[in-house]
Amino acid sequence: MSTKRKVHIPTDDEDKALTRAAQGDRDNPPLTDAELARMRPAREVLPRLVGEKAAQALLRPRGRPALPEGQRKVTLNMRCDRDVVEAFKATGDGWQTRINDVLRAYAKSHRMLPSR
Repeated sequence: MSTKRKVHIPTDDEDKALTRAAQGDRDNPPLTDAELARMRPAREVLPRLVGEKAAQALLRPRGRPALPEGQRKVTLNMRCDRDVVEAFKATGDGWQTRINDVLRAYAKSHRMLPSR
């Protein structure tokens, strides 16, 4: 069974019905062209609303900074014996890093990698 999401594209009739329903919602009416024209990106209005420092904190990129190309990890899909994977998982958080460490040690001991 596929786990990919299936997107339903509404027919023209369904789209018209959805639009009619949205336009009839008094709590959330559609935006007018004038309202849309007045809208500005958050990076323009946040400093004025919450201050420069808070705006920078809200707008900063999330996650870890990207590593240089040569230092990035490679995504790998490989098949392993179930008991081996379960043994590593049983060691708790960081089990994938420990597998990487075991592979690195093996590659070094067999002179497949230069010493780091």
